[in-house]
Amino acid sequence: MFFYTLPLLLTTLQQARPMEWLWLMAAIFILLYITSPIPKADTTFERYDNFLLAAWMGAKPLFWVFWPFFLLLNLCLYGTDFMAKSGLITVSSWDEIHFILLLSVIWWTISIWRCSSNTQLKLATVLARMATILVFFEYGLKLLIRIDYARLFFNCEEILLDYGSCF
Repeated sequence: MFFYTLPLLLTTLQQARPMEWLWLMAAIFILLYITSPIPKADTTFERYDNFLLAAWMGAKPLFWVFWPFFLLLNLCLYGTDFMAKSGLITVSSWDEIHFILLLSVIWWTISIWRCSSNTQLKLATVLARMATILVFFEYGLKLLIRIDYARLFFNCEEILLDYGSCF
């Protein structure tokens, strides 16, 4: 997450200074800490046969809902951005991959929110919720780059079939 977009945001786009971004992230962190649920004392969960359904219903530990998808999502985002910057995929293919990933990010966000109390540490709840918010911030940055700064991000000289998307 933010491997290609954050350096572009801070150096080229210069929408805000890094200290302003830190203040914003600290304010979101404090708000999430205040509003996050108190961790449950018991760890008994309702039984479901399907992992995805159990996570959706909030019947899995937060650790098992957060980490597998977080690692897989970051691997997919990095691979997609790497291939787009290398000219291996077109700009429209980059859009389609991110749209497909967005659908699973929505499932993940709802599952994280529902499983937030299934942990021992309140800090783990806050960090997991903060990560889901940052994923949507990452998607907002990617949309901004795609619409306004496509020539900075994509290797437009190598993409002959989709060259019109670089403008």
